[in-house]
Amino acid sequence: MEFFEVLRKRRSIRRFRDKPVPRELIEKLLEAAFLLPSSYNRRPWHFIVVDDREKLEALSRAKLGASGLKTAPLAIVVAADESRSDVWVEDASIAAEHIQLAAFDLGLASFWVQIRNRMHNETKTAEEYVRGLLGIPKNYRVLCIVGIGYPAENKPPPHGDEVFEWEKVSHNEFGKRFK
Repeated sequence: MEFFEVLRKRRSIRRFRDKPVPRELIEKLLEAAFLLPSSYNRRPWHFIVVDDREKLEALSRAKLGASGLKTAPLAIVVAADESRSDVWVEDASIAAEHIQLAAFDLGLASFWVQIRNRMHNETKTAEEYVRGLLGIPKNYRVLCIVGIGYPAENKPPPHGDEVFEWEKVSHNEFGKRFK
């Protein structure tokens, strides 16, 4: 698929068919993440591949809005060692997005579950919950979970030209129209 076609057609899907993602495709998803740039090439990320049904069910309770993980046959938790990079958030975000784009290109669907700066309940953060559930060391921060699988719902239509907000682009200085 052409790159810009992938960008237009990829949409978040939160309901999946009960069909496992083959290991070869999981490896391809991880390869897509490994191919990205990182600040000073520090590569602070760590990916936890979760395909255990009980763990996926537990992850679906990490925060409000994570329930789509109940039907996902696969989740990739994107974490990073904050002691390796002060821009771990950016590096891990690029990795998560590469995983989502690769998933779509491989015929899979995905969605992002924000974990960093979200709450599990009134007293525990979603990050603490996920860290405890998966045994993640304290120096690793959890950015997000990417739910992945074969879609069980119709994909929304591709993005149209209405997403091009040219008024939010300046030329040479803020406020000077680009287009």
